[in-house]
Amino acid sequence: MATFPAIQPSYPVQKESKPKIRTVEYGDGYQQRFTFGLHNTVKIFNLQWTNLSEADADTIETFLYDRVDDQASFDYLPPEELSSMKFVCKTWRKTIPYPTYATITATFEQVFEP
Repeated sequence: MATFPAIQPSYPVQKESKPKIRTVEYGDGYQQRFTFGLHNTVKIFNLQWTNLSEADADTIETFLYDRVDDQASFDYLPPEELSSMKFVCKTWRKTIPYPTYATITATFEQVFEP
């Protein structure tokens, strides 16, 4: 299992919790809601690494590119979390605001695997 490079993201960090909720609607307007699945709340982190050196930006980008074909998960300890989790990254963007510097924005979505 690969571990994301030890390059800390910039603040603020956005954390989204996405519970899996099923809703049953009855004909009289009432609803019943319940969580679905064993791991029913997925965490999504929108991260940004601002003004990285080109070397650090290339390290992150290469790491993410290496997981595109099989969408292999990786371990990562998000800021302000107590333990690492498994994630996939389906989208990221690299911006070059200044010569020799880059900013990377990525979305890490938690997955549950052994």
